[in-house]
Amino acid sequence: MVAAAGGHRAMNSLGKQGSHYLVFGAVQWLLDWGVMVGLSHLGLPVRQANVAGRVCGALIGFWLNGRFTFAGEDTTLGRVQFVRFVLLWLATTFLSTWMIGAVDDYLGLKWAWLAKPLVEVVLGLLGFLVSRHWVYRR
Repeated sequence: MVAAAGGHRAMNSLGKQGSHYLVFGAVQWLLDWGVMVGLSHLGLPVRQANVAGRVCGALIGFWLNGRFTFAGEDTTLGRVQFVRFVLLWLATTFLSTWMIGAVDDYLGLKWAWLAKPLVEVVLGLLGFLVSRHWVYRR
């Protein structure tokens, strides 16, 4: 009975984390995408605009996810978690920028704008797993 209750709590936690991550991820993504599209529309190369957008999204995402999504007894929001977050962010930003840049190179800017949501959803799933099991852990 105890194992079942613990498993039930873990599923509730996963469901709660998943729903928070989706909501906060949508906020981050809208900010990220809006900055990337706006800056690239104004003439900034898409790779630089993508990085600027991801910085804006990251600034709000680290705090929201650390404070609400992954908050618990075995998690914290401190210097170690911030360093882990930065490492994850650097890796995903490199991948995102490389993919968006490739789309821009081969298909053009408007296709890069359209590709960004798909790229970020895939990276967001990876980010959820890494954040849940590594970034915000004590």
